[in-house]
Amino acid sequence: MTDILLNGALLNIGGVVGVLMVLVAYGGIHFDRLDPKKAPALLLNLFGSALILLSMIHAFNFSAFLMEAAWAAMAAFGLAKLLVGRRG
Repeated sequence: MTDILLNGALLNIGGVVGVLMVLVAYGGIHFDRLDPKKAPALLLNLFGSALILLSMIHAFNFSAFLMEAAWAAMAAFGLAKLLVGRRG
């Protein structure tokens, strides 16, 4: 079971789901269906990037890691701003 998780299909599926989540967020913003500063778009980007990062456990790519880590960090920052704004 561990071999399947780390060496193959599950990581690839997670990565593909992550890519789809980021693309849905991007498309939703581009076509005015999602607000880039609201939770739905930010959560899609955060979790999509996290899944892509996890998929790199088996086949690490430094440039892709930097891109996805930055994407996730920006989404997390946007979510933090939302939470602080609600409290204040």
